[in-house]
Amino acid sequence: MGTPAKERPRPENAITIAVSSRLLFNMEEQQPFSPGPAFSFVKALEAVNTQLRELYPDSEELFDVVLMTNQAHDDQRLIKTIKHHQLYIKGYRLKGENSPISDLKACHINLYLSDDPVRVRQVLEAGIAAATMVPPKEITEVSQTELRVVFDGDGVLFSDESERIFKEGGLAQYLEHEKTHENQPLNPGPLKGFLEVLGKLQKKFYDKGRRKNCPIKTYLVTARDAGSAGYRALKTVRSWDLEIDRAVFLDGEPKGATLEKIRPHIFLDDQMRHVNGAAEVGTVACHVAYGISNL
Repeated sequence: MGTPAKERPRPENAITIAVSSRLLFNMEEQQPFSPGPAFSFVKALEAVNTQLRELYPDSEELFDVVLMTNQAHDDQRLIKTIKHHQLYIKGYRLKGENSPISDLKACHINLYLSDDPVRVRQVLEAGIAAATMVPPKEITEVSQTELRVVFDGDGVLFSDESERIFKEGGLAQYLEHEKTHENQPLNPGPLKGFLEVLGKLQKKFYDKGRRKNCPIKTYLVTARDAGSAGYRALKTVRSWDLEIDRAVFLDGEPKGATLEKIRPHIFLDDQMRHVNGAAEVGTVACHVAYGISNL
């Protein structure tokens, strides 16, 4: 079931996710529309909301989903589909042909998910967390009671500063740089703010004695090694006063096998080879078109 039927939280209090209607539903001729690649992610947000409501009945610190659509002629079909699937979505915006940035800022959007890479780049350049979702052919079954989010490190949680050194100077120069700067935090990347708001909700569960069974799980899955490069990543997160439930350092190995074990609702990476690799194992992956890897 979705969140109890209450008024939508005010944008300044909510963690607001904007999702393209073409990602939430497969908008073909059937009515109601069938679930799309973002459906399980949105259902997981609602599962967390239900548990938050039980602990904090009057709190507005909840996930709020805004549907972004340019299907004005399908508005009644969308409404019927949302009701059919028992989703708690009370608002949507018409995207039209123009940039959605003004709408996203007005709604205090914390993450924008689209199937349009051009728009995602525009939104990222405007300083809003955004990613292009790449649907797998077959989606792996995921938890219905937890929300699991996997972040890449460089170019996603962190800036691309270290990635630039690797691209320009090679592996040896990169490793030396990370060793020298092990105790210097990396600069934030485009998705740092999203990890921050997830951490804010996690702490609400911790405050009620639910650290072990908190329904929000965050993961760092990075090509960094477990030496100085990995230590620097962890120290950076701690310097932000944030936590990661689990960190995996793959030392350049593919990420697919790790993602198969985690079974996340969403995986965010700045490199298409990792996004495509995730899709091959049934993970809903999103491309963050940021930094030197996307020039």
